[in-house]
Amino acid sequence: MGANKNVYQIKISLKYIKPIIWRRFLVEDSIKLPDLHKVIQTVMGWTNSHLHQFIIKERFYGEPDEDSFEEIVDYRKLMLKSVLSFEKEKIKYEYDFGDGWEHELVLEKIFNNQTIENPICVAGKRNCPPEDCGGPYGYMDLLNVIADPENEEYKEMKSWIGDDFDSEYFDKEWINILLTRKDYGCLSLL
Repeated sequence: MGANKNVYQIKISLKYIKPIIWRRFLVEDSIKLPDLHKVIQTVMGWTNSHLHQFIIKERFYGEPDEDSFEEIVDYRKLMLKSVLSFEKEKIKYEYDFGDGWEHELVLEKIFNNQTIENPICVAGKRNCPPEDCGGPYGYMDLLNVIADPENEEYKEMKSWIGDDFDSEYFDKEWINILLTRKDYGCLSLL
């Protein structure tokens, strides 16, 4: 690895959720955007089951799509440093256009002339929402329902989400194990 690479410390936050769900992670500035997408899926806990895009200075970046209503910039060869290059700079990441999960990425710190073997999650709070739960507002409603056994939807929602879902759960060590896999392990190792 060349000596002119830098490592970025990025904080990603899921918008419109209270209390906030966030992660802090390290990646090399030369990571390509499709690989950054996989890292985001892994650190957040998503399953890579839906479409995604980055929004940078009001332009959309993703895989080309002839059927898209928006002009999509092909991101397959773009490195992170070409779209995010100074501390405090922000970009958006959208996942699952139906549910509308919006994330904000902030470049918190640049470690010059550094390299890392794999992306690394260094901190975070709270569990990722379950896929297909209706976006931020559906998720907040879900949390309210499963917190109230007297709610008429309680049994149905608990049956759907499972007894072991914990909205406060965060396992940095497991995320870092997944990040050592070549595809960054978006799905759990079952």
